[in-house]
Amino acid sequence: MRAFVFSLLLVSQTLAADLKFKSSPGKIEILLDGQPFTAFHHDAKWDKPFLHPLRSASGEFVTRSWPVDPLPGDSSDHTWHRGLWYSHGAVNGVDFWREKPGETGKLVLRGKPKAKDAQLTATLDLMPPKGPSLGALRQQFFFHSAPGLRMIDVTVTILADHGQDLTFGDIEEGSLDLRFTENFRLDRGARMTYATGVTGRPIWGKQAAWTDYSVTRNGKPLGVTILDHPTNPRHPTYWHARHYGLNSANPFGVRDFTRNKAADGKLVVPKGGRVQFRYRVVIHEGADPAALFQSFSDQR
Repeated sequence: MRAFVFSLLLVSQTLAADLKFKSSPGKIEILLDGQPFTAFHHDAKWDKPFLHPLRSASGEFVTRSWPVDPLPGDSSDHTWHRGLWYSHGAVNGVDFWREKPGETGKLVLRGKPKAKDAQLTATLDLMPPKGPSLGALRQQFFFHSAPGLRMIDVTVTILADHGQDLTFGDIEEGSLDLRFTENFRLDRGARMTYATGVTGRPIWGKQAAWTDYSVTRNGKPLGVTILDHPTNPRHPTYWHARHYGLNSANPFGVRDFTRNKAADGKLVVPKGGRVQFRYRVVIHEGADPAALFQSFSDQR
């Protein structure tokens, strides 16, 4: 009970931190209280933008450095697993998850990212290998902090604004994705927990309001909680959670996750329409995920 109250107190005292954006070609760095927190990478050499690295309040990396800034010991699988990003494996039949030149789609900036106050906004065209944009994703990141916490509120708006319906297909690959450092592997002592209380084993395909990956690093707790807001379509979301350090909130892959061939988890956004999803990513140094979720869910 004490941990619950303490975590709520931390979140309720969210700080208006000294946050600054530093722009350079293809990248916007985010500084909190003068210290680097993360960076938004949007160079055209990447098939999709992403935030990398993510750091804790004490400066510990929680996202894998490879292939952006490789470090010794990094794994080298899945080149498209970079930091924190949003993508999906089947949008009108086009794969925006994998990255195969000439075969898969790209998320291409429409105009320039906008950084103001503590929020960064980018609108991305869903570009297939050939032909015009299918529609767009608007990504908004709000950066804030509390003692011992670094937080990113992520709002993703799917926009069917190119004269056609957008269908997000039933597939396990997607949608809000985070690739952890090697320390967060299950076979290296990481703890994977989700909202129903199950811990210590893979949680792939489960539905939950939140998930948490935690480790002990340098004798201190370190973790990342991802929260699915109750107003999101199909809350609580399914999770594409892997033992090697990938965690994705994916509300669309119902058939894949349940192994029910009769299920159909696709979501159709009608022409001219929009659908919005909200998430919070909390990098913590010991916190109660249930308390973090309660604070987030209270924000309507």
